[in-house]
Amino acid sequence: MAEAERIIGTPDIPEAAGAEPEQSVSGSDETAGTSGETTTDTSGDAAATTRAAVSDGAKEESEGAAAEKSVDAAGSGAAAGQDEPKAKGKRKIAVLFVVAVFAYALDLISKMIVVAKLEHHEPIDVIGDWLRFNAIRNAGAAFGFGEAFTVIFTCIAAAVIVVIARLARKLYSLPWAIALGLLLGGALGNLTDRLFRAPGVFEGAVVDFIAPKGFAVFNLADSAIVCGGILIVLLSFRGLDPDGTIHKD
Repeated sequence: MAEAERIIGTPDIPEAAGAEPEQSVSGSDETAGTSGETTTDTSGDAAATTRAAVSDGAKEESEGAAAEKSVDAAGSGAAAGQDEPKAKGKRKIAVLFVVAVFAYALDLISKMIVVAKLEHHEPIDVIGDWLRFNAIRNAGAAFGFGEAFTVIFTCIAAAVIVVIARLARKLYSLPWAIALGLLLGGALGNLTDRLFRAPGVFEGAVVDFIAPKGFAVFNLADSAIVCGGILIVLLSFRGLDPDGTIHKD
């Protein structure tokens, strides 16, 4: 009997064998659950870290873009600040040349009329004996002075024109632009006579026709030169320089 039981086997052994695998499975499930929780936590931390890194990167990019815009705005402002004086200088140069052309045109037209209508005719009384139009030829300087130095005065007029043209590059003052424009127009008017009128180039006689009583005969070019010179003296007394600066010396 004992031998038969030994051969057949007891039923407790399979149960014990079956219990052990269940423990193993449940242990595996617990391990898997712990591992899953750990993996989930790790994945969550990684995702949070990634989101934080992305957020920081976006913030840095935003700050960088803002800094670049600020730099660009500052650069644009500096460029605008540099361009503004240049624009003002160009406007003053334009004023200078407009005044010069106006003065030169008036002088040239008046001389053409005088030569055609008044030269070799009797003087015309404008205000009784106080002011007349009397056409004469002047080989000297303004108001008939220095007739023996015609060539020298011609060279001086040409030099004045060159100096004014060079000074115009640093011109930022409207009063100075008007003054220099008057000087330039007057110098060009008389220089045209000296170059193209008789007796020859650099020796031409200037046409004068404005004859106040008890004063030398002159023309509109002389008047422009004198008015420009007076304005320059007044500006110098006020301390205003051609570049627009004011000094109190």
